[in-house]
Amino acid sequence: MAALAQEAPGIAAALLAGLLAGLAAVLLTGRLRAVTEQPSGLYRHHVHVPLAALLGAGAGVLAPSWLLVLPAVVLAVACALLVVVDLAEHRLPNRLLALAYPSLLISLLPAALLGPDWALLGRALLAGMVVMVVYLVLALISPAGLGMGDVKFSGLLGLALGWAGWQSVILGVLAAFVLNAVIALLVMVVRRDRRGEVPFGPAMVAGTALALAVT
Repeated sequence: MAALAQEAPGIAAALLAGLLAGLAAVLLTGRLRAVTEQPSGLYRHHVHVPLAALLGAGAGVLAPSWLLVLPAVVLAVACALLVVVDLAEHRLPNRLLALAYPSLLISLLPAALLGPDWALLGRALLAGMVVMVVYLVLALISPAGLGMGDVKFSGLLGLALGWAGWQSVILGVLAAFVLNAVIALLVMVVRRDRRGEVPFGPAMVAGTALALAVT
């Protein structure tokens, strides 16, 4: 068991996580179709599959031990499905979030029980709640900027960031807002439309990935 807690080889973990995430995304295609409300080329071309594989490979590289490869896969698949729906329909379905939360928590249990410090799970749970409260307050202050789907999604990402540490939590949250502002500005310039809406989910995922990569 101790070997599982050792540092995971980057390339091997990336290949395994990418493969598993891509396969899981294929298997969850039916679940994705069940929650969609509008037609989109993103669904038609199964963009969630390569996106899940890409996110899974990236998360696998960042996983500090083999025990965290499975949580990396779960998080990657959840993010891929949610981002695709957010890009296509500007919403984050409750049914996908309801599946993602217990899946990520269950996948973290082996790492908590067999890893060096089981208290990491407690910190992750606390961070998830703190981040969700922050997003909820911001959504109540500016409902046009954040939706309840973003609030619910933030808890999931906060859970992952919290496992890595409070520095990751702070950076991940701040990075999401900065990246979203940059994306919104670029969209305004390209479309020349100041009223164009930009889904926040992709920036949240990008901010989380950035924070996990540098902390």
